[in-house]
Amino acid sequence: MLDTSIWWQVYPLGSTGAPIRDRSGDDSGHRLQQLEPWLDYLLELGCNGLLLGPIFESETHGYDTIDHFMIDRRLGTLDVFDRLMRACNERGIRVMLDGVFNHVSRNHEAVAAGRAGSTDWEGHESLATLHHADPLVQDKVVEIMEFWLARGISGWRLDVAYSVPPEFWRAVLGRVRQNYPHAVFLGEVIHGDYTQIAQAGTLDSVTQYELWKAMWSSLNDANFFELAHALNRHQEFSNHMITNTFVGNHDVDRIASKVRQDKVLLAVAMLMTLPGSPSIYYGDEQGFTGMRGEGFAADDPVRPPLPATPEELSPIGQWVLNAHKALIALRRQHPWLATGTVEVLDNTNETISYTVSSNDRQIQVDVWLEPNPGVHVHTGGNTLYKL
Repeated sequence: MLDTSIWWQVYPLGSTGAPIRDRSGDDSGHRLQQLEPWLDYLLELGCNGLLLGPIFESETHGYDTIDHFMIDRRLGTLDVFDRLMRACNERGIRVMLDGVFNHVSRNHEAVAAGRAGSTDWEGHESLATLHHADPLVQDKVVEIMEFWLARGISGWRLDVAYSVPPEFWRAVLGRVRQNYPHAVFLGEVIHGDYTQIAQAGTLDSVTQYELWKAMWSSLNDANFFELAHALNRHQEFSNHMITNTFVGNHDVDRIASKVRQDKVLLAVAMLMTLPGSPSIYYGDEQGFTGMRGEGFAADDPVRPPLPATPEELSPIGQWVLNAHKALIALRRQHPWLATGTVEVLDNTNETISYTVSSNDRQIQVDVWLEPNPGVHVHTGGNTLYKL
């Protein structure tokens, strides 16, 4: 599935305008259904997967889960979720949910039962780390995963998978795969040996943060030597799995704010021509801007609400959207890129050229920063995309 998936990643609480920290009064609502008008937009963009951030009952931002079996009351009910799933299924859209199985809210029943709470997660007093060696914790996570897989999802993004003991993932995923052999498990991993982490935990894929960092940093600093190194590393990882590639997500500054607007499409062109299972973070395809801040509201600038329908989007981002559509279409026309082999041909500080090949198929990508940022994707003398 990963070799044919292009994801549109959405943070539901933010995109639907749900209150994140001010929970006074009745804040319940069927906000999840606000995503339905965006499903056709997802397809028109060229994506075929919906990667959802946390949707389970939680206290604030969704990563402080209280109940994994309930839809967050700010987003709706199980019926609302099922309706969204039907709409996705009718359109052939795969759905991946964000599973937070490393930690829970201090008010989660697992804390009172002694199955979590011995340590705070990364210093967050409101988050209690689960006791992953406890067989009852393993049983519960299997039950949670299968509950939602039975409702039609295609897989799980495993939040902070790098903090969970790999033996936990091996045990849990092995059991789930017995009943759902086609389910996909994407681990959030930031640092370390991606291949070793994935193999130890039997993860199908991991988030390719190394490549993300190298892409925006090389564009910003005019240092394509960093990207060349990262591409060699990326190929090493790609020999063993299809990684989740991205230039933006719910935890990082918007790519349009990280690099100048005239460089955004260079990053997207690389994203769509390199091996992996790419994801587009909602709004990036419109040129949304936003930088993470400090404190409890740090993530708000990169998790904004969407208008009620795509028709209400500002026309300012149309040129960015059109370029995204063209580059995603290029990827669709060459699906073998997902598992291709990348090779850096040459690079300077301000230029890089690489090929991606598979059997007798090959494309070449040339990127430059001077005199104006540009990219040329070509094969056999034919131009596939040029900026």
